[in-house]
Amino acid sequence: MPHDHSDHSHGPDHPHTLLPPEPALRVRALETLLERKGLVDPAALDAIIDTYENRIGPRGGAQVVARAWTEPEFRAALLEDATAAVADMGLYGRQGEHIVAVENTGTVHNMVVCTLCSCYPWPLLGIPPGWYKSDAYRARAVREPRKVLAEFGVTLPRETAVRVWDSTAEVRYLVVPRRPEGAEGLDKEALAALVTRDSMIGCGLAVNP
Repeated sequence: MPHDHSDHSHGPDHPHTLLPPEPALRVRALETLLERKGLVDPAALDAIIDTYENRIGPRGGAQVVARAWTEPEFRAALLEDATAAVADMGLYGRQGEHIVAVENTGTVHNMVVCTLCSCYPWPLLGIPPGWYKSDAYRARAVREPRKVLAEFGVTLPRETAVRVWDSTAEVRYLVVPRRPEGAEGLDKEALAALVTRDSMIGCGLAVNP
């Protein structure tokens, strides 16, 4: 089920209420506090960011989608328990402890947002893009998802429902986009090349071959 936004109601002592509203400022404030307390090494943080930004990126998620497109048993396992399914592929770690996969169909298009901050499945998609963390996207994706999708170049038939999933610190989502026409017969490597980061957030479609 999509997250009810009431799930994000927190008391005044919740950690999120003590941080600046802008995601970038939150990150910097947390990093500064952790460094001052000697809990993190700035060099280690830089190495982690480089890993997710430049070496992992969305390739892991694209491999998951390509496998779901070609292996019915894996697709079923992914939709049943995505955390276990992707872990079997070596895709696990911080920011990916609990993954839920949602599949686009001819009648439903899924879209992911984090209305509170910028929760995102790092092991599958890398570091979230700047627009995903913006206040505008976080507010408008819930209020007017079709308009937001249109701005990304995605125009859906009127009969296709748009389902918005609210990512949280506890649950992160992977959208399995529809396999494009003309992709029959392609191997997994070629199929993975058709899967974009935006399509796995739900703000894009897989590329036509």
